[in-house]
Amino acid sequence: MPLRSIVTGGAGFIGSHVAQCLLDRGHEVLVIDDLSGGFRDNVPSGAIFVEGSITDHKLTDSLFDEQRFDYVFHLAAYAAEGLSHFVRRFNYTNNVIGSVNMINAAVIHDVKCFVFTSSIAAYGPGQTPMLEDMTPKPEDPYGIAKFSIELDLAAARNVFGLNSIIFRPHNVYGERQNTGDKYRNVIGIFMNQILQGHPCTIFGDGLQTRAFSYITDVASVIACSIENPKAYNETFNIGADKTCSINTLAELVQRHMGKRTGIKYLDARKEIVHAFSDHSKARNVLGYRSNVNLDEGIRRTAQWVRSVGPKKSKDFDGIEVDCNMPPSWRSVIKV
Repeated sequence: MPLRSIVTGGAGFIGSHVAQCLLDRGHEVLVIDDLSGGFRDNVPSGAIFVEGSITDHKLTDSLFDEQRFDYVFHLAAYAAEGLSHFVRRFNYTNNVIGSVNMINAAVIHDVKCFVFTSSIAAYGPGQTPMLEDMTPKPEDPYGIAKFSIELDLAAARNVFGLNSIIFRPHNVYGERQNTGDKYRNVIGIFMNQILQGHPCTIFGDGLQTRAFSYITDVASVIACSIENPKAYNETFNIGADKTCSINTLAELVQRHMGKRTGIKYLDARKEIVHAFSDHSKARNVLGYRSNVNLDEGIRRTAQWVRSVGPKKSKDFDGIEVDCNMPPSWRSVIKV
């Protein structure tokens, strides 16, 4: 009998790739997504699709009752780290309450393993390279939400025996990312701006550094992790090893997009200046390798972005706190 998995956020960027990997490995896959950041066309052929939110516990409970999942791959989240300061209620509702609904259902239905995509945002500033045995000190609501679920999964194991695998990916990019979202995924933002003839906008001086991770390197390891008993109840950093400044990134993206539109510098925002993690544990336990370098990954992504065309960026329509918010992020509608 084939294994049965549920993928939350499976119409989104990373989730759709994980769902495809699971299908390729013979799983029956159900995707649940509210399409707030994903697209129906991203759901891979062969997966059952349910449009709905994981914040609706009656819906998630009914799916577990009907489907009897073996595994949970929880990727649904609103992953705009910087914006999370200004949408705190929305952040915690989606990224904490929704996650707790999934954990409750997983415990009640005795799933074999709960795979959770956390974030290096859990570490907070000043901890580079980031190592899994460091004490997390998240400073933004997004990172706080992610780390709180890591703690909740530990509690669920202690009390109920729920197995889990936690991944802390960072700056993932590639095909199917939502280039119309101006709040997250800087490579997609740059490419969308270039398609429209606009300069790449950078907060501050552009000397911030990140390690950018190509989607296929990340998704396959997440999907295959459940097959490795040594991965159970462990936390793994996952992503690229080499860092790149945002200035250099903008130049690289413009070269592969085939258009030089320049750079527009905006006022600096509060963010971690340098963020990169150590992946020794993932290499040793999971055999993880970063196979696609940044130049090749951006080439592939640019080719895809040009094929789908520009996307209209829209304001987030539920800003809760607009104090100290970057002007380019301001929305005209509040809750």
